[in-house]
Amino acid sequence: MSKRAIRPKRGRIAALGGTAALLAAGIAGGLWAGADAAAPAPAAGSSYTLVSAAGGLCLQAPAPAAGTQLVQQDCGAGGETWRLTADGSGYRLVETAGGRCAGVRDARTGAGAAVQTEDCDPAAASQRWTLTAVEGGHRVVNAASGKCLAVKDGSTAAGTPVQQNSCDSAPAKRWTFKPAAATPAPTASTPTTTATATPKPTATAKPTATAKPTATATPAPTATATGGTGTAIPAWPTPQGADVPLAATQKVAKLFDGGGRRYVGKGALGSGSQSENQPAMFELADGAVLQNVILGDPAADGVHCSGSCTLRNVWWENVGEDAATFKGTSASQVMTVDGGGARGAADKVFQHNGPGTFVVRNFRVEDFGKLYRSCGNCKTQYPRHVVIDNVIATAPGKKIVGINANLGDTATITRLTVVGDSSRKITVCQRYTGVTSGEPKEAGSGPDGTNCRYTPGDVTYKP
Repeated sequence: MSKRAIRPKRGRIAALGGTAALLAAGIAGGLWAGADAAAPAPAAGSSYTLVSAAGGLCLQAPAPAAGTQLVQQDCGAGGETWRLTADGSGYRLVETAGGRCAGVRDARTGAGAAVQTEDCDPAAASQRWTLTAVEGGHRVVNAASGKCLAVKDGSTAAGTPVQQNSCDSAPAKRWTFKPAAATPAPTASTPTTTATATPKPTATAKPTATAKPTATATPAPTATATGGTGTAIPAWPTPQGADVPLAATQKVAKLFDGGGRRYVGKGALGSGSQSENQPAMFELADGAVLQNVILGDPAADGVHCSGSCTLRNVWWENVGEDAATFKGTSASQVMTVDGGGARGAADKVFQHNGPGTFVVRNFRVEDFGKLYRSCGNCKTQYPRHVVIDNVIATAPGKKIVGINANLGDTATITRLTVVGDSSRKITVCQRYTGVTSGEPKEAGSGPDGTNCRYTPGDVTYKP
């Protein structure tokens, strides 16, 4: 039996603009020193392509792996959309496809040091950049070294590496921030052909031939709202084809594309209880991708990630114990939820047990306990980091994030929209004192600039 009825889609969400306060603060604080009328100030929380004035090519992350040096490349080649995220007295450039930050290799301060993709570290000044507006663009200045983002040797050739160098008026050190188009809805890819790519038949529930995931394109969900200037958040999708029964955990080694079908737990996955020891519907190996999947009711313990992973356009119609649990042991791992939504979570939606950084963006959550919780009493504890961007949370709900301040956790929140919470009972950022046994205690809430990193302007309330 389901623990609660599936709630209907809500239609009260409207577009908003959540970055005005951050932008005003940036101007007042001098981030845009020397601004020129011809070079409009980019907005924190928005996505851009950075075009070099030297050759008209775009700043690109040629591969998603950490440690990849950035290059300039023909615009439209991919890996060139960057989210500008406010960070203290500067900004971070977050590559939207991989969720990694642009930083100077080994935090070097000398000219010629490579600028590369890195796992985002809130404490790394070498990943923080300030923007100085000049005629026709901006200089992008590293906060640690004081040197500018530059194309090596001033080259105009595609594929030229990008590094830091002394700031001057050279075109190779000037960039135009062009607003990126809204992120397209994910499209279906060919499912992995490994032995774990299709549900394992069992005596109790053998998937039929029509229930096998296909490589046909998933119809794009209708975009109905945004959490501010930028990417539209999809509406709840209609499942494609017949439901797929799962009686055993589906293991994903690399990529699993569900083609927009609904997956429903059966047998050991079909209790619909709140047991802490339930198996997962999908188990992702380190580096795996799960996309275009709808988890129906019941959904057991949702999705388990064993390290870095990406969940793209994944929907939970009625959350079981948790929608997803993130494990692993590497401080550099990054777990990304991009698009999708969850509703009917009696407790947590996303549970973060391992270390690393968890990113959730372009997401909607309805009828929930907590959207995100850093484990409060795991036997092994770590500092954990969560980034919430462009999320719509619809009441009833209790908390957006819960973090352990004493363990060094951080929560960075931008473009959050809270719907139907006129009395503002939903706590945006709850701090706890994390433990390794027993129960954690609450230790304050609200923005503090250290653990809960957001401003009142980052949260918009809608009726």
